[in-house]
Amino acid sequence: MKQLLLIVLLVVSGMTQAQSNYEKGMVKAFELWEADKWDEAENLFERISKAEANEWLPNYYVAFMNSLKSWNVKDEAILKAQLDKAQEHLDIAMTKSENNPELLVMQAQVLTNWIAYDGAVYGMKYAAKVSEIYAKAYELAPKNPRVAYGKASWAMGSAKYFGQDTKPYCAAIEASLELFDTFKAESPFHPKWGKDRAEQSIVDCKS
Repeated sequence: MKQLLLIVLLVVSGMTQAQSNYEKGMVKAFELWEADKWDEAENLFERISKAEANEWLPNYYVAFMNSLKSWNVKDEAILKAQLDKAQEHLDIAMTKSENNPELLVMQAQVLTNWIAYDGAVYGMKYAAKVSEIYAKAYELAPKNPRVAYGKASWAMGSAKYFGQDTKPYCAAIEASLELFDTFKAESPFHPKWGKDRAEQSIVDCKS
């Protein structure tokens, strides 16, 4: 994550002085995030999302931050508050940008947060939905590295759970690494994360 934020900051710092208020706000939010000021960064993304009715990225990053914060949370009340907030912002973002593969991946991540918290309860509720979401995202954008990695990683986790062979999914994750190297984001603010996760998954496959 640190590497991602540094890359974003290096790119946006090279932008011209003729930045819009939206661009200036996004740069500041990423700087706060890089400085581990998560609450301030999240609050700024929220303010930007309200001021910029057509921009989906601020809502996306509010959802992303709340998903990231939720992976190891044991308190269900805290988890619910964070994931409900993530879902709220995802819902808003999806009204601004329909059939967006990045938003679909984040939706799958949020549902996976629930499953990771309690697989017995939420696996039955959301597992099929997550598979469906990744399938849709892959249909829309098979060359998007977060889509390719997320779909393969989810399938690998499911295979492990059911005691099935994971090798085909390890190969798919390895193939996604090339996509991370060749994928061109639409702007300095568009998602670029995931390569470190894919690399760690490959290490886990070989261990």
